Amino acid sequence: MKVAIPVADGKLTNHFGHCESFALLDVDLQQRLLSNRQDVLAPPHEPGLLPGWLADQGVEMIIAGGMGQRAQDLFIKSGITVYVGAPVATPEVLVQNFMFGSLALGDNCCDH
Repeated sequence: MKVAIPVADGKLTNHFGHCESFALLDVDLQQRLLSNRQDVLAPPHEPGLLPGWLADQGVEMIIAGGMGQRAQDLFIKSGITVYVGAPVATPEVLVQNFMFGSLALGDNCCDH
């Protein structure tokens, strides 16, 4: 499974739609293994663009700090599972915590 995490300065950024890049991580949830990380520059911000773009990258799940409801709905329509309210941490820590059931999700920190 490929997981996308919006990053800035090497850690999750709370403003999903305006991140510098995405960390794309290949994970095996059954074996709880992280096998690869690739950072890709985010395309210029355009409402509604990211769900299709990330789906084309093979993403099946997103871990984010905050994301608007419209974006969440578009991701779900694209077959991508969305988790919001994640804390600021490195992508590897977030994925490891998710795989072992210890990812603490708080409030969606998006205001739109």
